[in-house]
Amino acid sequence: MAEPMHRVLILGSAPAAAAAREWSRDPFTHIVAINNAWRIRDDWDFLIHPEDFPICNRPDELVRSQSIVEADEYVPHQNKFGGFVYAGGTMAFTAGYWALAALQPAVLAFFGCDMIYPNSGKTHFYGNGAADPLRADVTLRSLEAKSARLALFGAAQNCRVVRLSQGESRLVFPSVTTDTLMSDRLLSTKGMQAALQAEAQLNYFVSSGRYWEEEERFDAARIDQLDRMWLDAYCPQSLENVA
Repeated sequence: MAEPMHRVLILGSAPAAAAAREWSRDPFTHIVAINNAWRIRDDWDFLIHPEDFPICNRPDELVRSQSIVEADEYVPHQNKFGGFVYAGGTMAFTAGYWALAALQPAVLAFFGCDMIYPNSGKTHFYGNGAADPLRADVTLRSLEAKSARLALFGAAQNCRVVRLSQGESRLVFPSVTTDTLMSDRLLSTKGMQAALQAEAQLNYFVSSGRYWEEEERFDAARIDQLDRMWLDAYCPQSLENVA
């Protein structure tokens, strides 16, 4: 299998995300905008949004190089990685898994997706919005664990999963710059097997992606145990000792 070459920016809507307007396009082969983040810059390649994203917030026109990714496309891709209950039911993680499957990147770099919301002032670059990842949801009890899982699935296909922000984040990914996207070594995936076996035993897979319609069969305590397994599998010591 050829080494992956694509360098993908996943752009969210945090207040800091507006800084991406000034970035050169050169470090990235693809830009994936989540929800309203398509407004930040006009050279995005993919807009990904949930089924209930308001029509009034969608772009009126697309150029030839742009595509919109909706549930009929991203649900099957996310199901390849175990489905929404295990991956985390918020669009930042959905965008990450879709990009892993559809674009086969060498690096997946998140910006504006730290899931840290201020107590006052703007919550998003466009003003105030709902803190989707912080809602009461059985799949989002540990954002850190869900990000660790995504990073490990990335490493399993030779992709570095990083963030382009500094400071506090709910994402456990290493912080890099646009000049050092590929600087981090790949994670070891040796710890994934036990967590994957636990997922298979739980059998919390929902093929439609509409996991909330079956939420009564999910045990939050068992999901917490699974989250701890993913965090244990992801740690700085898990880096491979490669030159």
